[in-house]
Amino acid sequence: MMAGLRFHFCFLVLCASLIIPTQCLGDICLPEEHVALFIFGDSLFDAGNNNYINTTTDFQANIWPYGETFFKYPTGRFSDGRVIPDFIAEYAKLPLIPPYLHPGYPRYTDGANFASGGAGALVKTRRGFVIDLHTQLSYFKKVDTLLKRKIGEAQAKKLLSKAIYLFSIGNNDYFAPFLTNTSVLQSYSHEEYVDMVIGNVTTVIEEIHRKGGRKFGFVSLGPLGLVPITKAFTPENREELTALITRHNKAFSHALQILASQLKGFKYSYTNLYSFITERMNNPLKYGFKEGMMACCGTGPYRGISSCGGKKSVKEYELCGNASEYVFFDAVHPTERANQQLAKLFWNGNLDVTWPYNLKALLEQK
Repeated sequence: MMAGLRFHFCFLVLCASLIIPTQCLGDICLPEEHVALFIFGDSLFDAGNNNYINTTTDFQANIWPYGETFFKYPTGRFSDGRVIPDFIAEYAKLPLIPPYLHPGYPRYTDGANFASGGAGALVKTRRGFVIDLHTQLSYFKKVDTLLKRKIGEAQAKKLLSKAIYLFSIGNNDYFAPFLTNTSVLQSYSHEEYVDMVIGNVTTVIEEIHRKGGRKFGFVSLGPLGLVPITKAFTPENREELTALITRHNKAFSHALQILASQLKGFKYSYTNLYSFITERMNNPLKYGFKEGMMACCGTGPYRGISSCGGKKSVKEYELCGNASEYVFFDAVHPTERANQQLAKLFWNGNLDVTWPYNLKALLEQK
């Protein structure tokens, strides 16, 4: 009898040790390690916000074959499947974070995705067609207010301080002027323009920090001078665009170091998207791809004319048989497979690709 009781007691102790600690925010109980994810930026991170704004089909991905690989239908993500924040959410034990503008999404304790395809740090970048970074910030402030109302000010502050804030922004501020034949050099020097873009980003970072944000994740700008759309559409701009991107990435990395010295508790992860994409374009087989230069979906040289889906300004398009064999899905955006590889490096890569912390280490910081 005693042996039976002893076994029953030990079983209860074992069960108790397996109970996952929880924290209750108002009437919502979550695992103790729960961390929210707030996502800002452009089409690399957009989960479908542009589905809900008055824009043109050139800035939407809610048509087939976008989404064909994973979702089996178009969600508004500029990929054949998931985008980078989807994988980060999975690694952080969160559900996929839907677009902020999706009607009926109230679970802001998991975070929110404010990113918009085509958006830039500058309000004037594609104004009227996208959700610029400062408007995304205003949406975040609304979420902050809603969280305080739902779970109380103290718990909302705690949630925001533990959260991770992801950014992919700036690509379109440099890209858009060249695609519309409006050289940024008409009004600014390279240095002035880069300073203006970075100044707009750091202003938003500082505002989020004032709201309690402490942990930030950034991807550098990509090699826009090398992507299929540039090679097909404006190859003459390759050198100037590459020079601007290189200047921005160097200056932004320096700006983050300054912010870390000035803002209390500010910690960040910065991942080198430029070298990540360039490596896979030049050595696709090394990373499990068959094609690094040509897009899977589009038309023209390198399938670099942005016609994927046949409902944009150019209607004709070609589609490859297997998107996972390609680095690029359309004229500028990576495939799901490339997104997953980058997300893994963003999450737990070494200092060669992401510094001074990777996102996993950042999440574990107190």
